[in-house]
Amino acid sequence: MLLRSALPAVALVLLSGCEFSSVPTGPTQHESKSVDLDKVEMARVDLRMGAGQLNIRGGSPKLAEADFTYNVPSWKPEFRYTNTGVRGELTIEQPSSGHVNGGSKEYTWDLRLNDRVPMDINAHFGAGESNMDLGSMTLRSVDVEMGVGELKLDLRGAPSRSYEVHIRGGVGEATVYLPKTVGIEADAKGGIGEIKVTGLRKEEGRYVNDAATTAKTKIHLDIRGGVGNINLIAE
Repeated sequence: MLLRSALPAVALVLLSGCEFSSVPTGPTQHESKSVDLDKVEMARVDLRMGAGQLNIRGGSPKLAEADFTYNVPSWKPEFRYTNTGVRGELTIEQPSSGHVNGGSKEYTWDLRLNDRVPMDINAHFGAGESNMDLGSMTLRSVDVEMGVGELKLDLRGAPSRSYEVHIRGGVGEATVYLPKTVGIEADAKGGIGEIKVTGLRKEEGRYVNDAATTAKTKIHLDIRGGVGNINLIAE
């Protein structure tokens, strides 16, 4: 009960330090972008969203496919891709922040990424909801920074290589689903809130599974929460 009552107050404190201008809404617009699969050996995906809903999953035959839905014209996503020959760099960014002046905001990014190209995923969002279903992908690293909102990160799959996950939370709940077939080592610390763990045990200050010391493929997690629960589920 104390946690729930504290959330709005802390969120207000965090957001009060930001400068918000008033932005008008308009007709709902839909836009699609994509990047063809090229000969890059790896890719980095940077996602920067101020407020909205972010959905990411694998399964694209291209390097990346994106569908955007928005009704704030000034929030039209900026989509940039560069190829250095070995490494691809994809950046998707909300160009400006601000509160909606009348009406209701609609702002959603739906992304599909390639499963075979090794990727570094970096997602930064200020407020909203993020659903990241990345278990089918070939990951090098995952870095998530959230301000106010909810994160669901699903890593269940059969990864062929080890990788690291870093999560920094502000106000909200973070739920991470993990595969049981690889080694798991999680260093998770919360501020105000609970850490709930399923399928892992605590050992020397970290949460691990039985395969943590024997598996060749491992997922290392470093999670720091602010206000809200952290849920780790290995299944």
